[in-house]
Amino acid sequence: MRYDILPSKEIIERTIKSVKNRGINVEFVNTKEEALEKLKELIPHGAELMTGGSTTLEEIGFISLLQSKKHKWKNLKDEILAEKNETNQAELRKKSVTSEYFIGSVHAIAETGEILIASASGSQIPSYAFSSNNVIWIVGIQKIVSTIEEAFLRIRNYCFPLEDKRMKNIGYSGSVIGKILIFEREILPRKITLIFVNEKVGF
Repeated sequence: MRYDILPSKEIIERTIKSVKNRGINVEFVNTKEEALEKLKELIPHGAELMTGGSTTLEEIGFISLLQSKKHKWKNLKDEILAEKNETNQAELRKKSVTSEYFIGSVHAIAETGEILIASASGSQIPSYAFSSNNVIWIVGIQKIVSTIEEAFLRIRNYCFPLEDKRMKNIGYSGSVIGKILIFEREILPRKITLIFVNEKVGF
């Protein structure tokens, strides 16, 4: 099974409808550049934000933008990285899950609308599931699969090996699948936005 193939227009439209029916806002853009512009548009001036580890955010240029400091937001990760005391840094990371905006991606979306996110530590899961009032996911359309069962297979057979290899390449021992969040629907008074990108982004 190939997990990096772009789906048909019909599949994309069906998936968008299914996701919207689960209480999630959906935006559709054609390129990585448009995804970055849409993201900048959606986050208001002065907003407090936090990011999860994401190849997608790197590929669209969002991480570089945050690192440049040439933006209009309060990036909580700057404060975390500036703190050299490990205990204090851990506390800042815990507090960051309540950030006003949490930006990241997901690993698989079923045509029926279920969204799956895998994580080694689980650090982004509280924000995705409950604690941030605004969550924005940027997602390449190659992450669409037919069923929730196929979504699990995509994570285990495709995403995890690639992430494990990436971690080893940058000097770590590898990765693990620590937690998997199944996002069925949003019922809370907060805003979840999924930006579909009409090209391969992330893995």
